[in-house]
Amino acid sequence: MKETANEPAVRVGDDAAGAVLNRLRRAQGQLAGVIAMIEAGRDCRDIVTQLAAASRALDRAGFKIVASGMRQCAAADGGTPPMSETELEKLFLTLA
Repeated sequence: MKETANEPAVRVGDDAAGAVLNRLRRAQGQLAGVIAMIEAGRDCRDIVTQLAAASRALDRAGFKIVASGMRQCAAADGGTPPMSETELEKLFLTLA
């Protein structure tokens, strides 16, 4: 994410980056599975179940990124203004 004058950058901490990357890789594999299932003409219920699992993995990765950003904002070093409550709310709502 590129930082602009109106949008402070949210950086994923090193401790959270591993968990985020694992969840994104899991979602990537699940999406590849969904594509293969559709191409193979698999049952609709199986496809939807796999798609829901990919969606949950993406949601969890997004929430982990937001939580990491909130921790950074709470511990702002003074050089970067902390995110406002409105900005944090908007960030959460993008995942809803």
